[in-house]
Amino acid sequence: MPKDTWTAVDAYFNGLLVEEDEALRAAGRGSEAAGLPPHQVAPNQGKLLHLIARLRGARTILEIGTLGGYSTLWLARALPEGGRLVTLEADPRHAEVAAANIARAGLEHVVDLRVGKALDTLPELADGPAAPFDLVFIDADKPSNPDYLDWALRLTRPGSVIVGDNVVRDGAVTDAGSEDPRVRGVRRFTELVAAHPRLTATAVQTVGEKGYDGFVLALVTD
Repeated sequence: MPKDTWTAVDAYFNGLLVEEDEALRAAGRGSEAAGLPPHQVAPNQGKLLHLIARLRGARTILEIGTLGGYSTLWLARALPEGGRLVTLEADPRHAEVAAANIARAGLEHVVDLRVGKALDTLPELADGPAAPFDLVFIDADKPSNPDYLDWALRLTRPGSVIVGDNVVRDGAVTDAGSEDPRVRGVRRFTELVAAHPRLTATAVQTVGEKGYDGFVLALVTD
C-alpha cells in the first residue's frame, strides 16, 4: 500500500480527532524554519502520548529528546495543575527552538528544559523533586536506548509507564545481523524490556505521514 494512502488516512483521522491548535502548528513551523530534522512525532502520535499521560493520571513526566518541543507540548498539556515535565535535549540549537515553542504555548511554568547529553543530565534527576516520574518518553539517539531504559527504571515506580519511540526502523529491527547502531540500540532496548522482571510490555507498528515505524509501551510493575 503506498505511503500516500497512509498519509491520507492520517489526515482524515487528524481532521476529526486531533485538536492541533496554533501553538502546536507554530511549533512544527518553527522547527522546520530553523532547519531541525523532521523527526517530531505526527499529530495523532502526539495526541496518543497526551492520552497515555492522562489515562495514567501522570503528574510528573520525563522526556528524553526534546527536538523542537512538539511532543513536549502534547505531554505538558496532559498534566494537571501543579504537574511538572522535565525534558532533556543534547543539541543547544534544538533546545533554543524548543524553548521558544514552549514559551509561545505559555508552558514555561510547567516545562523544565535541560540542555546537555541525557546521560550526563539524568543523574541530576535521581534526587530531584520531580522523580519518581509517572511517564517516561524515550525519543533520542537510539544507540543509547539501553542506557536510557536503565535510567527510566531508576527514575520510575510501580504503575509508571515507559514509551520508547522509533523502534521498528522501517522493519530493520528484525535484522539480527544489522551493523546499524540505531537498529542494534533498539533491538537491545527491546530485549532488555522483555527480560526485565519489573516490566510488562508490548510493541505497536505504525504507518502514516511519518512512514513505517512503531513504539514500545511498557508498564513498571512491582
